[in-house]
Amino acid sequence: MHPHPAFRWQDKDAMRDFVRQMAFGALFASTSEGPRVAHMPVTWEGDERLTFHLSLGNDITKHLDGATGLLVVHGPDAYVSPDWYDEGPAQVPTWNYVAVELEGRVSALSHDALVAQIDALAAEHEARLSPKPIWTRAKMEAERFEKMTRAIQGFALDVTDWRGTRKLAQTKSQAARLSAADALDGRGDREMARLMRDA
Repeated sequence: MHPHPAFRWQDKDAMRDFVRQMAFGALFASTSEGPRVAHMPVTWEGDERLTFHLSLGNDITKHLDGATGLLVVHGPDAYVSPDWYDEGPAQVPTWNYVAVELEGRVSALSHDALVAQIDALAAEHEARLSPKPIWTRAKMEAERFEKMTRAIQGFALDVTDWRGTRKLAQTKSQAARLSAADALDGRGDREMARLMRDA
């Protein structure tokens, strides 16, 4: 989380929606073999519980059950040139970004809960591909699906701490922020430009 209070994001509902929309993050944990990280898609199961799955061959997998995990989900980000603020020479380059950190206890899922997690993940993201017909595991041979699920482990992260950052030039004047947003828009960073205009 960014230390400047102007950039702190504390709206849990908005952060939950952001994580749902981005749906992909990096989970960090300290292990007996040193720090490890896994990159994976996540799904919400209720308001304070995320689920995910990992390959059994992932270095972090065998260490996660009962561990404290830190999930980081990144959104749009962009380099901001000091020239774009149009506020004179006393400016420095910076980077604007949106991110959420979710900390909590990790627990292993049963095989049935893992299957439910896979179904939920596919259903949520297949729906985003409309009008494409929705894929379901019914299109697979049951034995093949079963074999594949035996090579992965499902987990839940019960979130205890939420830390969000929305660094969108809120410490600058509105004119400076909009000037930088226009420059970003002009170079194709449209989502960051939109977020800065709305900050």
